[in-house]
Amino acid sequence: MKTSKLLLSLGAGLLASGALYAALRPQPAPLPTVSSVDLARYAGTWHEIASFPQRFQRGCQCTTAQYTLKEGYVEVRNTCRKNGKRTGITGKAFAVEGSHNAKLKVQFFWPLRGDYWILGLASDYSHALVGTPDRKSLWILARATTLPAPIYRQLVQQAQQLGFDTALLQKTDQSCKEEQ
Repeated sequence: MKTSKLLLSLGAGLLASGALYAALRPQPAPLPTVSSVDLARYAGTWHEIASFPQRFQRGCQCTTAQYTLKEGYVEVRNTCRKNGKRTGITGKAFAVEGSHNAKLKVQFFWPLRGDYWILGLASDYSHALVGTPDRKSLWILARATTLPAPIYRQLVQQAQQLGFDTALLQKTDQSCKEEQ
C-alpha cells in the first residue's frame, strides 16, 4: 500500500513539474509575416534555393513548388529529382483568415494541415523567405534556380534575426534543372 501511494505521489509530482516547466519555459517571440500577399502573383513555379532538411526530401535535387490558384484554395505541387527520377506530391493551401494571404495552411494528407508563413517577399515576387511559427521549418525560394549571393545572405540574416537556427540551412542542388 505504501508503495502505491509513493508511486502515485511521485507520478503527480512529475506531472506537476512538467506542467510548470511547460508554462515557464521561454516561448519564441511571435513570428511576423509580410503584410500581404497577392496569391495571383505568388502563383507559378518556385525553386528551392535552401531549406531545413526534411525527412521526406532526403536525396532530392532540383526541388520545386508549383502553386496554381483554384476556387477557394491554392493547389501545391512539390517535385524533386530523386534517384534519377522525377517525384512529387500534390496538396492544397488555404489562406488563414485575417492574414491577407501571408499565412497559409498546407494540406498534403487529410485531415493534417501545416503552417506555411511568408516571412519575406521581394516586391517583384522574385524570391521569398517562408517558415513555420515554431521555427522548425524554413525555405528560401526563388523564381530562378539560383539567387545572387547578396540576396541569399540577406535572407539568411533575416531568418536568423527571426530566431531560426540558420546553421541548419542547407542549399538545394539545382544543377539538374536543364534535364527537366
